[in-house]
Amino acid sequence: MNATQTPADIIAKLIAAPELPSGADERFALYGVMGLPFASGHILALRDAPAASIGPAFRSVWHRDPAGAWAFYSTVQPELGCPRYWGAGSRSEVVPAIDVTWTGPQAVRVRMGDRLDWTLNLGQSVTSGFLSWVGGVLPEAAWRSDAMLGAMGPMVGPLMRAGKIRLHGRTPNGQHFKASPSQIWPVTASRAVLDGVDLGKPRPVADQARLGDLWLPQQGFFFAGSARFSEVVDA
Repeated sequence: MNATQTPADIIAKLIAAPELPSGADERFALYGVMGLPFASGHILALRDAPAASIGPAFRSVWHRDPAGAWAFYSTVQPELGCPRYWGAGSRSEVVPAIDVTWTGPQAVRVRMGDRLDWTLNLGQSVTSGFLSWVGGVLPEAAWRSDAMLGAMGPMVGPLMRAGKIRLHGRTPNGQHFKASPSQIWPVTASRAVLDGVDLGKPRPVADQARLGDLWLPQQGFFFAGSARFSEVVDA
């Protein structure tokens, strides 16, 4: 990663000229928040897809409440967005808009009408800088390799102090996913108010949350990259 480029710069370029990875499976150019746990037990995540092979661009906010129930708020119908893969057993809702505004080079605000107001400050660390460098030099073939992704996940989790991390596996809806976060920044501060409830300070939850084989990190991370999904063929 070019050290002179801020997260706002990199995301602006991704939005202006999103590139889908090659292949015949279902592919997305993405950025957002991998997952951010709060002291209250709530978890938020964000996916913004400026390009998708299955339909229009979309944004989606993921929310898990302290009781473990998931809800997906999306700007497209469930079959064209995140609930297509992650929504089994969860609630899905189409919303008019999800606004993402950069308020500084490393500060972003996410709003969903009058229901969600979520601010995030992003930082940089030696670990995230190293992982972003690795993500930037890996060829696309490596991101398609289950063996490579399977090796990277257990390495990345401890380095990021994020708990368990898996970059490939099954979704709750049964597809196979491959995640390719080529740029990563730690969330250094955040505040979120959802449906009038202040979610408190960022803090790991007692039991790390997961959706299928996707583990939500125990620390907040903002990312840019891509993802692909394919039907599972059982032997």
